[in-house]
Amino acid sequence: MIARLLYNLLIWLLLPYTLMHLLWRGRKQRGYLQHIGERFGFYQQTTAHPVIWLHAVSVGETRAAKPLIEALLGAYPQHQIVLTHITPTGRDTSEQLFGNRVVRVYLPYDFPFAVRRFLRHFQPRLGLLMETEIWPNLIALCHQQHIPTLLINARLSARSARRYAKLGALIPATLAQLSHIAAQTADDAARLRQLGGQNVSIMGNLKFDSAPPAELLALGQQWREQIGARWVWVAASTRAGEEALIIDAWQALPNKPLLAIIPRHPQRFDEVAALLQQRGVRYQRRSTGEAIHADTQIWLGDSMGELYAYYTLADVAFIGGSLMPLGGQNLIEAASVGCPVVIGASMYNFAEVAQQAITSGAAVQVQDVTSLTQAVTELLADAPRRQQMHTAALTYSASHQGATVRLMALINQCYPQ
Repeated sequence: MIARLLYNLLIWLLLPYTLMHLLWRGRKQRGYLQHIGERFGFYQQTTAHPVIWLHAVSVGETRAAKPLIEALLGAYPQHQIVLTHITPTGRDTSEQLFGNRVVRVYLPYDFPFAVRRFLRHFQPRLGLLMETEIWPNLIALCHQQHIPTLLINARLSARSARRYAKLGALIPATLAQLSHIAAQTADDAARLRQLGGQNVSIMGNLKFDSAPPAELLALGQQWREQIGARWVWVAASTRAGEEALIIDAWQALPNKPLLAIIPRHPQRFDEVAALLQQRGVRYQRRSTGEAIHADTQIWLGDSMGELYAYYTLADVAFIGGSLMPLGGQNLIEAASVGCPVVIGASMYNFAEVAQQAITSGAAVQVQDVTSLTQAVTELLADAPRRQQMHTAALTYSASHQGATVRLMALINQCYPQ
């Protein structure tokens, strides 16, 4: 196929850039310099059990996969779950969530030789790719080797669909080789079908099935007791450029709450700390482990895996990635603990989830820094409305559960025991 030949030529030409990218990322995250051989199909981990393989790129996908992995471990006790990642933070999250109950490795880059090594080494009986992992060589080789491969919890924004459409015949041919596509929403399913997906069904979003960990709920309550009656505004999963805008909005508030800023990417923790220093605010870093001081104005959440605790603590939460044209981050974790949510104008990566949350009364949307300031001011001053949003968020979250059960039924069809 000419399209895949051109694709392979391109990824070979990009190989030097790929190696340089690893080295560059490794400057701030040492994990990128570890297990490099795995990215080219060389593995030390072995298993004597039949393998079910699930790919979860990073932290969000790994956490979303938790209810499904728990279900797979229960339904297929004689199998080994091999969990693959792209990022070190995804791998670390897998370690925290599953320990030695799964084998975790990096997915190889999509070079045919590397993918063949991966498949030869682990010999998976079933492959599950989370969300939007459309790798032409990986999927083609699984198809050639008769490995049932499913794209699950699949989502595809309108913007991403337009980009994929520009790749010509490559994406339709790749999607057609999947055994099944389990889409999150009707819109996702329609876009995947338009790109050439076959056997597409709507399964819902696995993230709604993730129960908030009890230890994180307890941690959030502990923080709340330390802080007392003071209002808390959490700005979660913020992206580059947003923190300065959020600080601007916070400084415009008539009664300033404690502002907790949790950057999306750990390599930016020091960068945000430098910004806080530059802005002359009194701030603390979560990583120090100290109790929150009474005069602390901004709390920098420079720790991983504690978002549920921050949402439990918050009187109101802003979901990052949405104040700038970045497509937003997921608000489901916040809704699951009943946290009132504010989102920015850019939510194209989670358009249906965001619209449903707004319609249900669990979230409000703002357009800019000025309207963000106004929304937070009004919510903090209106306890009955916050309580209404709390109840709406819990109802909204509960009403969208069930994707795990539906996916397990599909998996059992594609890979009967």
